[in-house]
Amino acid sequence: MKSARRQPSPKAVSQPGGQTSGSRGGLLVAGASGLVGREVARWAAASAQWQPLVLLARRPLNAPLNAQVIQVDFAALPALPACAAACCALGTTLAVAGSKQAFRAVDFDAVLAFAKAARHAGVKRLAVVSALGASSRSSTFYNRVKGEAEDALAALGFETLIIARPSLLAGDRESLAQAQRPAERMALAVTQPLARWIPLGWRPVEAATVARALLRALETSEPGRHVLESADLQRLGKA
Repeated sequence: MKSARRQPSPKAVSQPGGQTSGSRGGLLVAGASGLVGREVARWAAASAQWQPLVLLARRPLNAPLNAQVIQVDFAALPALPACAAACCALGTTLAVAGSKQAFRAVDFDAVLAFAKAARHAGVKRLAVVSALGASSRSSTFYNRVKGEAEDALAALGFETLIIARPSLLAGDRESLAQAQRPAERMALAVTQPLARWIPLGWRPVEAATVARALLRALETSEPGRHVLESADLQRLGKA
């Protein structure tokens, strides 16, 4: 498998027109040890508007120098620092988790625990990474859990809720020391060379593109619940 395409160096993530807004009261990030979460942390660290930047992780983290890292157990979260916005990139797969119960513990329980703790800390705007096809009515267990998490998050009372539903994620997992995902590697090997002929909403999407889209959506979205399908992420997250 070819190595992932090298991403450009982070710059301040700006609003339309090229102007970055002033400080928004900081950003909490859960899942910064993962593919999308790492990119969220990387791009947020390059912008003064997302300071203070607080990263929550289950294990020691190689983080940007200007980020505060808090090692936590998502089943027993401490009180979190006050911030205006949060981004949740927690997630696993059934194969990696090993069972449906273990999968749900991450993709539902941990996601909801973080969101509740963030809400208690004063967060008004939350962005979360879900999945293509997520629905609480899905017959597929993976998509059903993702959809149930989306519905539960919507009930927590955030002023603005951004839900990202990316297609197959592309990025450098090896540098994260993550477990191998043979099915994902095979799918990327098949689809990436054909990406230009695949509809935008179904083609693989770079983790950095999703991260930029999440941050831009947190900057500019009006109050309410906003669902960003994979095609939206591709457009909004362009470098």
